[in-house]
Order: sequence, then structure tokens, then C-alpha cells
Amino acid sequence: MKRKILDKLLYAIMSLGTAFVIIALVYILVYIFSQATGFLNFSFIAGIERGILPMIVTTLYVVLVSIAIALPVGLATAIFLNEYSGNSGFIRILRLAIETLAGIPSIIYGLFGLLMFCRLLGFGQSIVAGALTLSIMILPVIIRTTEEALKSIPDSFREGSLALGATKFQTIVHVVLPPALPGIVTSVILAIGRVVGESAPVLLTVGLTKNMPRSIFESGRTLTIHLYYLTNEAVRPEDFGIAFATAAVLVILVVIINTATKIMTKKFRKTMGDI
Repeated sequence: MKRKILDKLLYAIMSLGTAFVIIALVYILVYIFSQATGFLNFSFIAGIERGILPMIVTTLYVVLVSIAIALPVGLATAIFLNEYSGNSGFIRILRLAIETLAGIPSIIYGLFGLLMFCRLLGFGQSIVAGALTLSIMILPVIIRTTEEALKSIPDSFREGSLALGATKFQTIVHVVLPPALPGIVTSVILAIGRVVGESAPVLLTVGLTKNMPRSIFESGRTLTIHLYYLTNEAVRPEDFGIAFATAAVLVILVVIINTATKIMTKKFRKTMGDI
């Protein structure tokens, strides 16, 4: 009897926590979009001179290049740590390095990127310099989340594959990775969220240029930085409306990127299952 009461109590607490999260998310979204009413339109989104299209393009460039650099490195590191490594001194140092990277303030990454990529390597303030900086910053997120996804796969899957004559690499590619893909997608989504939300490293490495970037080697302004300057310089109510409209576009952009990532992952998982 006591166990049933405790079980119901814990279930009620979890339900309340879930409801609170959902209500908070819905409230934030409703508030943002209600404040953006009247300012969020096609000309605002697609405009170059008075719109935010250059900022959208810059943000997409930064996200895609950052993920393209960090995901292969993070995935390979997670596979090495979970599938190949033991508990040697090198592995302990590697894990310490990953934990240290996760705890470094973002402004430090910005200073490092400014000195290393912008000045020492000669990229200047550009999208590629910002993407390289952010790719280092999101590596711990991808590595740790992917490693946890790999750990969730039962060892019996690996043992059965090896017993049938598959190599270690074939086992990882065809047996371990497909069921771990949801966790890997989670790591990508978390990484995208951090890339989109960062301001200090982007401000120092990408720059403030409002022009439409023609390549990743040019400077630009992301939506986050643009939003910061809009709110910082806002005086009239219309200025705050434009800022909220920019925030709404930022939310929509994140949702689109995350949805596209999940769709591509499902197709990739189906392709791997057919091989």
C-alpha cells in the first residue's frame, strides 16, 4: 500500500514538472510572437536593406559550418572513448580535457578565436573564424551526449555481431550506431542551440557587418548579435517590436533546423538499415 502511494506521489510530481516545462515554453513562445505581431512579415524576413535576410544567412552559415566541423570530430572521439579506449593515463587526460573545455566561459573562446583564427591564421573577422571557434566550444556537448548514447546500447548487440564474424568497425557502423542515432541527434540539436544562442565569441570572431555575406570568408552579423543591438538601441515601442520579430524568426529558424536534422537522421537510419 505504501509503495503504491509513493509511486502515485512520484508520478504526480513528475507530471507537475512536465506540465511546468510545457507551460513555460508555451508562455515564452506566445509572448514573443504576440509582441512581434505587426512587424513579422515577408518584407521583414526577406529584405536585405531594411530586413534581416543577411543576418539569417550569416546565422545559417555559422551553424552549418560549425556542425560540419564539430560533428565528425566529436562523433569519432565518442566512439574511440566508448568502443576502443580503456582506462589508461592518456584516456584520463583526454576526459579531463573534455571536461575542461565544457567549463571554459564563452568569452575565453571568443578571445582565443580572435587571436588564433582571426589574426594568427589570417582569416580576419569572418564566418569561418567564428565557426571554427564555436566548433571547439560545442565539442564537449557532442562528445558527452554521443558517448552516453553509445553506452546505452547493450553489449549483447556487439557480442552477437562479433560472433557472426563481423569486424569491430562493421559492428560499430551497422550495429551500434543505428540505435544510437537518436542520442546523436540530441547532441546535434543541443550543439545547434548553443551555436545560435552565443554572442560573445560571435561578436569577436564573426563581426558586426550587416551586408549579405557572399562566402564563409566574409564578415557578417548573426541574429543573436543583431537582436542584442536592437534591444540595446531601442527607444520607441516600435524598436522593441522589431526586436521581438527578430527573436521570433530566431525561434522559427531553430525549429526548422532541428526538424530538418531529425528528418535527415531518419532517412540516414533507414539507409543504414537497408545496407
